[in-house]
Amino acid sequence: MDSSILKPASELARANKAHFPNESAEYRRARQNLLVEEIELRRHIERVAELRRALPPGGEVTKNYLFQGENGKVNFADLFGDKQTLAIYSYMFGPQRQAPCPMCTSFMSTWEHKLPDIEQRIAFVFTARSPIARLVEAKKARGWTRHKIFSDASGDYTRDYVSADDADVPGYSVFTRRDGVIRHFWSGEMSGAMADPGQDPRGAPDFDPLWTVLDTTAEGRGTDWYPKLAY
Repeated sequence: MDSSILKPASELARANKAHFPNESAEYRRARQNLLVEEIELRRHIERVAELRRALPPGGEVTKNYLFQGENGKVNFADLFGDKQTLAIYSYMFGPQRQAPCPMCTSFMSTWEHKLPDIEQRIAFVFTARSPIARLVEAKKARGWTRHKIFSDASGDYTRDYVSADDADVPGYSVFTRRDGVIRHFWSGEMSGAMADPGQDPRGAPDFDPLWTVLDTTAEGRGTDWYPKLAY
């Protein structure tokens, strides 16, 4: 995107004709100013996406990671299926947990009806450190039918791409396969230590629509609650 040919955000915002019943002039002025910032945010998101796509080739995946799936053992290359890009979400459900992480579970539930759309372009799988039987049981309990789940029983993949200490933390990584060579493309690297003061740790972009929706409300995300496994 060539920023030199873009109209100023303020100019685009002036085309806005939206008005709502009984709003004050003060509200409309503030909303117009906010609209300018929203246009700039959209543009910044696109700039970041372009920078991500322009990354140099990542490290080659030379280990033959093995996973246990619902239909038996598979190696890393198998996770791609017939696609050239693979996204892996590693969720918090290690052997030490009695139940999966509620936050990870809430996030994963988002994809139940989106996976067919996503899988038109890429492979998208989910891994955790618990034995596959526990992962399948939790999957059935949530009513998931489309999630491709795999147990990283050995922890080899987790230690290389999620946590070197094999900590019970989530991770999201993307890999490419070009001319038979598998490479790491991108992983979320924002840790809790990078959160701004008073901010709940989060990455960017924020993949979870739960938070995107709450960010549009007067109450915002809040600080005294989290998703639950059951209501």
